[in-house]
Amino acid sequence: MGKKYICLDIGGTKILGAVLDEKDNIAFKVKKKTKVNKGIKEIEKRIIDVIDELIKESGTDKNDIEAIAAGAPGVINQKNGEIIYAPNLPWKNYNLKEVVEKEFGIPFYIGNDANLGILGEWKYGIAAEKENVVGIFVGTGIGGGLVINNKLFTGRRYDAGELGHMILNTEGPYCNCGQRGCFEAYAGKVAITREIKAQIQRGRKTVLKDFIDEGPVIKSKALKYAIEAKDSVALEVMDNAIYYLAAGTGNLINIFSPDMVVLGGGVLESLGDYIMPLLKNYVKRFALPELLSGTEIVQSKLGDDAIIYGALAVIKEEKG
Repeated sequence: MGKKYICLDIGGTKILGAVLDEKDNIAFKVKKKTKVNKGIKEIEKRIIDVIDELIKESGTDKNDIEAIAAGAPGVINQKNGEIIYAPNLPWKNYNLKEVVEKEFGIPFYIGNDANLGILGEWKYGIAAEKENVVGIFVGTGIGGGLVINNKLFTGRRYDAGELGHMILNTEGPYCNCGQRGCFEAYAGKVAITREIKAQIQRGRKTVLKDFIDEGPVIKSKALKYAIEAKDSVALEVMDNAIYYLAAGTGNLINIFSPDMVVLGGGVLESLGDYIMPLLKNYVKRFALPELLSGTEIVQSKLGDDAIIYGALAVIKEEKG
């Protein structure tokens, strides 16, 4: 049968799992809701259920599975599998590695999801062969990842790359982290949702009125629908978010002088064709011309599978 790998993307709303074959192709996928509000034990059960389903439904022999790996939000000690802190999950000093290895008897590895996202793009996607890469992932907030001199940069405690919490304005809007004026407080979906609500409260007409209360943040598909309908509120709010996305991108180009900036996440997946030209135009205002001229700014190639492939890269690294 050959070696198989199970890779997971564990988020605040969904758990995406995949079986990959010996040629690094995705052979089978499963997606389940995380159900964060049900607590740690339920989340554990759902992760185990996803792995179980991947094994059974794909017809894989458990003995053929070389390893399991996952990307999850938060500060994660990649060496021992301990999740020190996770913003959208009820995990604090929690060891998921022990739970999974006890259940399946298969080696398990875990790392920060944004780090794994850029690792996936660097090893298997659009940033292959590049020495220095900045990854910016726009979803509910903004995640980041850095490859510096051909190595994933994780900092002192595996927690480097919190690009979303770069301060763009000390007097700016409050961020979920408690700070003011963070990059993600201007350009993440929480920020976009906040601005749409503010416009509706002012009495502006928008097709987004029907979508705004479907959850804590607006769905990327709804934004796409509104942009395609040339909705004035959507166009205005998105233009502002892209302007700040360009400001953050420009700052990072000035600091790191990367070969490539990769933009990904749900917002880019839905609206990449609309966002990228505007972003490339606005970034000229913020990045030094000499640095910008040598930097490619591109959209993620692996999309939803970037973290899955990052998890695969971790397995290959750990297993040598």
